[in-house]
Amino acid sequence: MIALVDCNNFYASCERVFAPGLNGKPIIVLSNNDGCVIARSNEAKALGIPMAAPVFKYKNLIEAEKVHVFSTNFALYGDMSNRIMNILREYSKDIEIYSIDEAFIELGEGSDEKLLEMVREIRHIVLKHTGIPVSIGVAKSKTLAKIATHIAKADPLKNSCYIMRDPKLIEQHLRALPVGDVWGIGKQTKEKLHLMGVHFASQFLCLKEDLVLKEFTISGHKIQKELKGEVAVKFESTLKPRKSIGTARTMVSMVRDYSFLEQCIASYCSTCAVKLRKQRSYATSMMVFLHTNYFRQDLPQYRRKIVMNFPATQSTITLVKIAKEALRNIYKPGFQYKKAGVVLMNFQQENELQTDMFSQDLCNGSENKLSEAMDIINDKFGRNTIKLADLGLEDKQALKQEKRSQSYTTDWDDIIEIKDENNN
Repeated sequence: MIALVDCNNFYASCERVFAPGLNGKPIIVLSNNDGCVIARSNEAKALGIPMAAPVFKYKNLIEAEKVHVFSTNFALYGDMSNRIMNILREYSKDIEIYSIDEAFIELGEGSDEKLLEMVREIRHIVLKHTGIPVSIGVAKSKTLAKIATHIAKADPLKNSCYIMRDPKLIEQHLRALPVGDVWGIGKQTKEKLHLMGVHFASQFLCLKEDLVLKEFTISGHKIQKELKGEVAVKFESTLKPRKSIGTARTMVSMVRDYSFLEQCIASYCSTCAVKLRKQRSYATSMMVFLHTNYFRQDLPQYRRKIVMNFPATQSTITLVKIAKEALRNIYKPGFQYKKAGVVLMNFQQENELQTDMFSQDLCNGSENKLSEAMDIINDKFGRNTIKLADLGLEDKQALKQEKRSQSYTTDWDDIIEIKDENNN
């Protein structure tokens, strides 16, 4: 049996751990530069604040309902996530981290009573050790486990844990589940199914397999098998390397200055290079892009991207040089730029690297050793403790994060202080 452990309103819950006075109060968390809503507590959802909403459009509602607003604090959220995943590893050797707030774990076989006892214990320990509430659904396949977790979260009678194995109960749930809410079925597939008269998961389940294969390819066929309780989506306990790594940012204000853009691109590329080395990959191509603010139709518009190909490397120095060359090729003066970014692509893994006599130095040379040394120092003493001069002495592009909470678990200067009633 497979369990899906899903943290409830994770970002909001992380903020509440260190500010328990926020329990029961509406909370929203904003994207980089405090632009859009990326997370909401149940209380904020009830007020009608939608996901991805531009925060300025809901300013009056936020003030009237006293909604607590936070900037993203990924240092805090990432560390809390790691703590939860480490707890889950104590209950299962097979764990697939699906996202920062979700993980599949293999529980093996057992009666519903034993499994329910186990997942309730997991939920209790996670809450006790981290303060984060979770919902857990258990079923024979990952897709059914997703549905079971949704039921566990939505139905107060389930106490956030639900075992979904009884065929009659599964059929009952699938009859009530809109087909577009099934994990893996996107908007286009949903619309196509609706045209075929399929509106609920149970109807999709009843379609002939050859028809599903023809109309929805192997992906649709896997979903159908998963809904039948057959394991068709493999359990991946080993985290797969990403196929591309990108960093992009919307500027706080529009930018004309080329040197500022060059510093931004160098910084984004440096961030990507660190992630590239952490998964032991080498990049062979890079896309660099920039564009103006398309919301300002009163201003001249410009949008451009370029792809650069090169011998395999993971060196920050080499990659930054290539990124700066790419920017020179696409930059056009006279425009006010609002967003820029770098994406590394076409990776080769360290253990299967294909090189030639001209690229050996890039793959194994001193530049990579220097980059790795920088990573070690920055991991120990903090990001950008040591960096390339291309990134500038001053961070002119610091994110607008006016409402960021403290990094309670990762920064000694931000560690929580407990005072007695005399404020000592």
